[in-house]
Amino acid sequence: MLEELVIKFGTDGWRGVIAEDYTFANVRRCAQGFAAYLLAKGWAGQSVVVGHDKRFGSEHFAAAVAEVLAGNGLKVWLTDGPTPTPVIAFAVVERRAKGAINITASHNPPTDNGFKVRDPHGGAIDPEGLQQIEAAIPGSEGVQRLPYAAAAAQKLIEKFDAAPAYIENLRKLVDLEAIKAAGLRVLVDAMWGNGGGWFPRLLAGGATTVQEIHAERNPSFPEMRRPEPIPPNVDVGLRATVARGADVLLITDGDADRMGIGDEHGRFLNQLQVMALLAFYLLEIRGQRGPIVKTLSTTSMLNKLGQLYDVPVYETGVGFKYVAPKMMETDAILGGEESGGYAFKGNVPERDGILGNLLFLDFLVRTGKKPSQLLDLLFSKVGAHYYDRVDVQFPTAQRADVRRRVQTAQPGLALGGLRVATIDTTDGFKFNFEGGGWMLIRFSGTEPIIRVYCEVLQPEQVQPVLQAGLSLAGLRAA
Repeated sequence: MLEELVIKFGTDGWRGVIAEDYTFANVRRCAQGFAAYLLAKGWAGQSVVVGHDKRFGSEHFAAAVAEVLAGNGLKVWLTDGPTPTPVIAFAVVERRAKGAINITASHNPPTDNGFKVRDPHGGAIDPEGLQQIEAAIPGSEGVQRLPYAAAAAQKLIEKFDAAPAYIENLRKLVDLEAIKAAGLRVLVDAMWGNGGGWFPRLLAGGATTVQEIHAERNPSFPEMRRPEPIPPNVDVGLRATVARGADVLLITDGDADRMGIGDEHGRFLNQLQVMALLAFYLLEIRGQRGPIVKTLSTTSMLNKLGQLYDVPVYETGVGFKYVAPKMMETDAILGGEESGGYAFKGNVPERDGILGNLLFLDFLVRTGKKPSQLLDLLFSKVGAHYYDRVDVQFPTAQRADVRRRVQTAQPGLALGGLRVATIDTTDGFKFNFEGGGWMLIRFSGTEPIIRVYCEVLQPEQVQPVLQAGLSLAGLRAA
């Protein structure tokens, strides 16, 4: 008998290469692990939402998951087509389900698919819960299945449209009618993913016009490396913004839980700038008050905004498995991470690229400013900040040596001409510089990749700091 794959969950669940390790057998094993986790909590007979993205075979993997959950006596609400991750998350609360399984690899390359899990609040499951699910994953012989037709006949699997309830909640959070009437020229890059069709649907019927690119299903994701809302993947959209005379480019990633923004000049606003802009909008324009939750890999502009508006800012490890629980604990108005995923009070504690983009449009409408002018306004409050990140692969055998080199660094070290004041080891190694700015070195938990991030106060400091981080690790960019 062949030895079965040992499945390890990352920050959100499990991902793998389709047909190599991401197989129907392994997806069913994961579903059995999640079912066992729910049953251990005493939730026998309760319901679970199951959804999927537009990747190769996703709807079939979702059906396989539904069969396993039904085989364990759980009721399944199965989405009736590709559905954005935030819509699936909202459906958990709306349907009073005990969690969700989402078949998506989000922003990963086209070779991959994934298995994401959510809790009864629609948010990421905390690290302890993920470990319990992982530990409950059996071999293939331990999987219980009820064939789809039989499960449907018993009403253990029911298809449903998750959109109407989600849209009803959107209307409570954003003045869609004001955006429709504003006469904006909006371009949307759906990155061949689940965000396709959503903004025309939400904003049709007024003076604002919405055009889309990459809105159809195409699991090979042409014109980009992967459906991740950062350059160079968004370069086609940025050029189209200028060519079509759009006021703004809205971007959603493959499953529409992350967002990106291009300004009226076709320039990309990076993820740290966007989160700071959204925080500024909530605090200044909407007058909201409450905590902000950020991962340690995102912008220190949030700390400055917290001081200006007298609201606490909490910093967590990287991943929404840390952000979501902290948001619920503190009743935060905003939570987010460096990847472009942001969550908002009044919604479920889940990244939402649709809501985030709509709030950005509302920012434009309420101020009458262009995206570039909003960034200038933010910088006038907190000072200019500049960010970039580099990912480098290295042989697995070198991991211990690379980590040793990084962890022996001490305060007082100079990196790219900036002196280190303190080092934070909450999640990776974050070097905070004297006078402001930081650099973070993190190791991927699932791949032989090191990630170096930095945010500094002068644009010419960015690349020297990133290169100094790689040099500290004994590596260099490819």
